[in-house]
Amino acid sequence: MEIVIAGPEHIHFAKTISLTIEESAKDRGTGIARRPQASVKRLIECKKDQLIDLVLDIEKYPEFVPFCLDSHVYEKNKEGSQTLIIADLTIGKGPFKDTYKSDVKFDKENSTIKVTNIGGPLNHLENNWKFIETEGGTEISFDIDFEIENKFLNVLMSKSFEFGLNKIADAFQRRAETLYKSSFKN
Repeated sequence: MEIVIAGPEHIHFAKTISLTIEESAKDRGTGIARRPQASVKRLIECKKDQLIDLVLDIEKYPEFVPFCLDSHVYEKNKEGSQTLIIADLTIGKGPFKDTYKSDVKFDKENSTIKVTNIGGPLNHLENNWKFIETEGGTEISFDIDFEIENKFLNVLMSKSFEFGLNKIADAFQRRAETLYKSSFKN
């Protein structure tokens, strides 16, 4: 028996399998797995404005965010207390990679960043960042909810999603501590 590693040319198998899973779930009345969603909360030793700047510096993501291969900011505009950004991120590993376009809105008054999908392989993406400065640093809350067009990959992602999100949160925390920890104590 020969073992074949799936590549892009095998996508039709994933679609067939995901449709079969979905039909079976409907027959049982259980529905298909919900969209992957998760939350992370961290206290990071840096000032709130520094951490917000780090998150909004999207073009630097390939330097430190796991699985981020490329990024591009198309637009960055200020409207009152909001900063509006349109950006692409290319995410992947090995032969699998995809680019998605997002609408990023930073609300300075509420210290929040909201990201929504506007193009690419996602049916749905919404992530929210909330920043609260405390005596010990800045508490960040990061919530994400997304759905990939390919239902089979969506099911697979829901199994390992929390692990991946924690790796990303770790990367932001390490980056912030590398850039800002010494200035925080001063």
